[in-house]
Amino acid sequence: MRAAFALCLCVATSAGWGASLDYCNGPSEPGAATQDRLIQVAAVVKAELDQSGQSLALVSRSGLALQRLDQRYSHAGVSLKASGNTPWSVRQLYFACDEQRPRIFDQGMTGFVMGANDPAEGYVSIVLLPPDAATQLERAALDDYRALLLLGGTYSANAYAFSQRYQNCNQWLAELMASAWGSLTPDDDARGRAQRWLQDEGYAPTVINVGWRPLMWLADQVRWLHSDDHPAQDIDAAQFRVSMPESIESFVRVRLPEARRIELCYTPQQVVIRRGWEPIADGCQAAAGDDVVLLMDGPAQ
Repeated sequence: MRAAFALCLCVATSAGWGASLDYCNGPSEPGAATQDRLIQVAAVVKAELDQSGQSLALVSRSGLALQRLDQRYSHAGVSLKASGNTPWSVRQLYFACDEQRPRIFDQGMTGFVMGANDPAEGYVSIVLLPPDAATQLERAALDDYRALLLLGGTYSANAYAFSQRYQNCNQWLAELMASAWGSLTPDDDARGRAQRWLQDEGYAPTVINVGWRPLMWLADQVRWLHSDDHPAQDIDAAQFRVSMPESIESFVRVRLPEARRIELCYTPQQVVIRRGWEPIADGCQAAAGDDVVLLMDGPAQ
């Protein structure tokens, strides 16, 4: 099965939407040298997870080119040390191209990192939770029955955060968090109950300003984008409210002040590691206090 892991949201401001979203016929596999470098990056990420002393982390990576929308991260999941796949695999929603439907998939960290849109420069965010919250979320994430109950039947990259009509990968994660932390009993209304809990707890999805009303019509012409689940006032304002890694991390930071964040970025030469909530500067620029890991040259392409 050919799976697409990159697409969680891509709302650009030009007619290039369709091309950027055609991930089922995406770019060719990177060359040997690039693959070797990204394997090294994934090893650094896993080393940070191992050193954290935790058994679970929220992880996000840069994927689709969302810089125009001021979004560094497009795709989030939950990394589990006790994964039945490999340690620190990322449990996530993905879109199965062959089946044309969303699925739950456990992806090794190397594959997760390799899903970045730009193999020459990418970012990974790790959020470590306090023990009680981590234990609750780990139990829910490893519960296949619960994970599947929260899986929507129809995928939309820009799914409205408080509708059950569609779902994107970040929305599945947000609803999993709600199910775990709200101690919600899994049932046929699992998604509805999770969304109501998120609203009651003050979860604020990311506001994506499209900026021009006719582009809202264009969204309906791309098969991975929809507007019929969004409130009329948002359509009139040419905006979408969507679950993104940014909104998930912001919710966690407010709800769980003890949560810790580690951000990593990479270039062809090095990985920069920053501990704390202050983001690394664009261009993967190291600052005082950051750790830098040099990458070894890989095999020739």
